[in-house]
Amino acid sequence: MKYKKIVCVVIDSFGIGQATDTKEFDDVGADTFGHILEYRPDLKIDNLYQLGLGNLHSSGKALQSKGYACKMHEASCSKDTMTGHWEMMGIHTTKPFKTFTENGFPDELVQELERLTGHVFIGNKSASGTEILDELAMEEIQSGGKKLILYTSADSVLQICGHEEVTGLDELYRVCQIAREITLKPEYKVGRVIARPYVGDSVGHFTRTSNRHDYALSPSSKTVLDVLKSHSLDVISIGKISDIFNGQGITKSIHSTSSHEGMLQTIEEMKKDFTGLLFTNLVD
Repeated sequence: MKYKKIVCVVIDSFGIGQATDTKEFDDVGADTFGHILEYRPDLKIDNLYQLGLGNLHSSGKALQSKGYACKMHEASCSKDTMTGHWEMMGIHTTKPFKTFTENGFPDELVQELERLTGHVFIGNKSASGTEILDELAMEEIQSGGKKLILYTSADSVLQICGHEEVTGLDELYRVCQIAREITLKPEYKVGRVIARPYVGDSVGHFTRTSNRHDYALSPSSKTVLDVLKSHSLDVISIGKISDIFNGQGITKSIHSTSSHEGMLQTIEEMKKDFTGLLFTNLVD
């Protein structure tokens, strides 16, 4: 065996320049790293620069690299978190998951969700997770948890917000499990149903908590994770990796409350004696 430990860290939503298919996803001009440097040209990321990050962008610090640096374009027909992570582990998704970005979810789906859960759903549109709380959280709180916030994004997701003290975590998770069952139907098949708990009591003071839970589809075929596990090797997941793969191929799962904690957990696990893959997603 050439390597005993391999560590893969995914920094979500940190693209370097636009991909070749940006027009298909209304992403022309996308360049997260470049745009950050426009506002923070002296960004203190020396370790990433030493690994070669600055060599990949004209605005970055080009240094003699301690590692190999390259840019990759996703082959799968999607821009979703799940298909991207699946592709890293060997799955080429040719048929994208359903998205409901333009008009929200169909009335039939919402009505079935209301009938099975006993809740009324408000929102039902594509929105920022923080902005929709400022818009609708007070209405949910004033309903005593009878109403829940339903929204989506450009990803293939159905997200439900519930106040931890008004709705309660157990109830929010129950509702999301029902939503996951409904959205297994082909016409509604989203990649993930996400429980989005929050706290706060007034507009401008609502905060999403670390008790988020993703209900994902199982990978469409075996992944590298499954192969490693079947050969009795360690597959340690940090952050939402286990959720993204629906637990398949994982031997140890560690929950993170922030990217900072995720990196501390990664460093701690690296010090331990294991043989296999340490796979981290920075949840922020």
